[in-house]
Amino acid sequence: MWTCGLFVQVILWALVQGFQIPFAVRQTENNFTTLSLSSLSEEHYTVLEHPHFQSHSVRIRKAPSDFCDPSVVKYTGYIDTSAARHIFFYFFESRNAPESGDVILWTNGGPGCSSSMGLFMELGPCRIEDENGTKVNPYSWNENANIFFIDQPAGTGFSYAEYGESVTTTEEAAKDIAAFMAIFFETFSQFKGRPFHLSGESYAGRYLPVFGSAIYDQNTQLVAAGLEPINLKSVMIGNGWTDVYRMIPSFFDMVCTPASVEPFVDISTCVRMKTVMPRCVEWLSETCVDRLDAISCGAAFEFCSNEFMLPFLLSGTNPYDVSKPCSAEEYNSTLCYPQTRHIKDYLNLPSTRKELGVSPLLENTTFQSCNMDLNLAFALNLDMIRGHTPYYLENLLDRGVRVLIYVGDYDWIANWVGNERMVDSLEWHGAASFRKQELKDWSVALVEGKDSSPAGKVKSSGLLTFLTIHGAGHMAPYDKPVESLEMVNRWLKGDLF
Repeated sequence: MWTCGLFVQVILWALVQGFQIPFAVRQTENNFTTLSLSSLSEEHYTVLEHPHFQSHSVRIRKAPSDFCDPSVVKYTGYIDTSAARHIFFYFFESRNAPESGDVILWTNGGPGCSSSMGLFMELGPCRIEDENGTKVNPYSWNENANIFFIDQPAGTGFSYAEYGESVTTTEEAAKDIAAFMAIFFETFSQFKGRPFHLSGESYAGRYLPVFGSAIYDQNTQLVAAGLEPINLKSVMIGNGWTDVYRMIPSFFDMVCTPASVEPFVDISTCVRMKTVMPRCVEWLSETCVDRLDAISCGAAFEFCSNEFMLPFLLSGTNPYDVSKPCSAEEYNSTLCYPQTRHIKDYLNLPSTRKELGVSPLLENTTFQSCNMDLNLAFALNLDMIRGHTPYYLENLLDRGVRVLIYVGDYDWIANWVGNERMVDSLEWHGAASFRKQELKDWSVALVEGKDSSPAGKVKSSGLLTFLTIHGAGHMAPYDKPVESLEMVNRWLKGDLF
């Protein structure tokens, strides 16, 4: 889920440069013992260490059988780093094929928003819809895959950083994710070689291309150390913020044209937006892309955000679903979705925290769906602006990693127009073929045994697929669970849409 962090990010800017040290696999002769997940205890954590990853370790335990979905075996734990960062995760085995299913890692966005929101509101084995706790979700993405939900970076959800040692760039966060996945696959050999997919939404459009690249590059070092590489098959980004320079102008299309719903901003404002669009695009390009001038770039973003975002914010419309209203009070209290309050209440229960094995160091803290201090730290570090995220996607595609960009077409904040422009702009070996494709209908049988109904639009060529889910907002699996699960199942099998 995206939060008001976006609005902070496009207004508040500062230049905080940081030198990035590449991840390295340590060469060592130490012995290493593999484990089976079935050997893990509910009573205490098992600590996983690997001689090639001496800056990282993993604590993992089996979660109580009655947590979330009693039919599924599940685990919780922490990724611990020598830099005093501790990253919380859930892991759910597949309902139908735990012994052979692919592995998915899911992260929410923010930055700083907990993946507990994706778990309990969207695509996890259970949902929280009211104050009565969890209910089994029949449309969970673990139907045919094993899935992680991860609170990253440190400081998000039940993750924490001692001594203020959190990260403030996606490139830094990627090192912890890459090391964690290597330790997991090395330790639990039953998962070695399984197809692995990175997935997420919103700011995950920035995270996942970088995480995927870190894992891919780490594979070279794993092989050199005599270890098996991670079988990274695909990246799945839902309603993502990947190309900020194409997303901001698309706000005009979403409010002034019938891109998703009928125009809902007055004509004079739309004329103003279209008039200033060339100036906005040119200013952003000159100061944020061609050369990074922090002060001028910040001024450009403040100007563009006022021109393209403020009219929407004054409209009383839900930024995550333009078909619905949302007042400023509702946005500030629940992000326009009352379920977020129920999820926070559930995760603040002492009994829930005990079930999950949440660190005692967080005993006197309150769970927050999004850490706005962390969000601001990423913004001040210009993480989105100087990241050149589409370049990571291009490199993954050129190395054979499949990419799915899916978008609920009622979302405004990370809309389908900006995402389609982003995929069309990518430069990779299959770009010419992809750009020739036209959007066509894809369909889903909403009731088993019945005729299929149109679910959205899709275009695909080779490794790249762009897909819309009609009637869904920012959180497509929440709004359209049947269509979203069908999309994922087809993607994992490599079927055409």
